[in-house]
Amino acid sequence: MRDARSTPTRPDAQRNRERILAVALTELTRAADTPVSVIARKAGVGQGTFYRNFPHREALVLEVYRYEMRQVADAAAQLLADRPADRALREWLDRLARYAMAKAGLADALRAATSGHGSLAQVGHGPVTEAVTLLLAANEAAGTIRAGVTPDDFLIAIAGLWQLDPHSDWRPRAARLFDLVTDGLRAGAPGVEHLPRHPDQRPFG
Repeated sequence: MRDARSTPTRPDAQRNRERILAVALTELTRAADTPVSVIARKAGVGQGTFYRNFPHREALVLEVYRYEMRQVADAAAQLLADRPADRALREWLDRLARYAMAKAGLADALRAATSGHGSLAQVGHGPVTEAVTLLLAANEAAGTIRAGVTPDDFLIAIAGLWQLDPHSDWRPRAARLFDLVTDGLRAGAPGVEHLPRHPDQRPFG
């Protein structure tokens, strides 16, 4: 009869997985080429435990990136819960920019792990599209953006964010990009003439 102590309990296994992901986020953000052996060691798990959770490097990097993008996406509903729709949209953009610049190393790790075959866009696309869809619907209902803007329209409009150098003074450039995008969204909106532009919404101030 197998000793039950030889097999980790489900909570233990989950804690191991969470430790690996937390360490991977830190290490891959710092250096995209961090070896998985270093991540396993810093997470306090053996190679066997590591590979039971993540059979190869790509699986680990994809999971870390997917988790992080979900956190950014979930912020949309939180912001809409206690802010006007237009302000929630702009604050969510600010969070997206801070995430993109802070996690540039993680994005580099994902590109390297997937050989640049487009997985970066695929991983982030689902959660971010959900968030954008929610924000656009709320703003259209509030009359703060023009009707008919699709999530794809919006994501194409902000694509320049991913071209900014995180090591440069990216904040004013991101702010200008978002000003141009949100001003364009407001053009022709039915309720916009009644809504002052929020001077406190300029990001990163």
